Amino acid sequence: MFDLSPLKILVIVVVILLLLGPDKLPETAHRLGLAWRSLKNIQEKVESEVRDAIPDLPSTSDIARMARSPVTLLNQLADQAEARTNSTKEGAAAPPTVPDESAPPLITPPTPVRRTESSTPPSDPSLN
Repeated sequence: MFDLSPLKILVIVVVILLLLGPDKLPETAHRLGLAWRSLKNIQEKVESEVRDAIPDLPSTSDIARMARSPVTLLNQLADQAEARTNSTKEGAAAPPTVPDESAPPLITPPTPVRRTESSTPPSDPSLN
């Protein structure tokens, strides 16, 4: 994403110092700090309201981990589904894993179009 090397950070600081000057720099830094703090407070309020509405929601760090590696999440969900399948096999009749032949397919394949000599429109000799 962003590759900020120490040299790039130093250039950014020098440009900011030149643009703002040493007199306005502390005031600007203070305003940025206040804005950052208010954004964090808003984030905490929204997160607490969402967690009140959805108590089973995973923690924020778990959600971030899931977003970084969705394959791990899919593997965990597959393991949970397999565990449920195994528990239903032990307790009751397992649901069929092979679709019923008499049931219509969920997705119907497209029918191929066959072209023959008679199905092509005749060419107009005046266009040649």
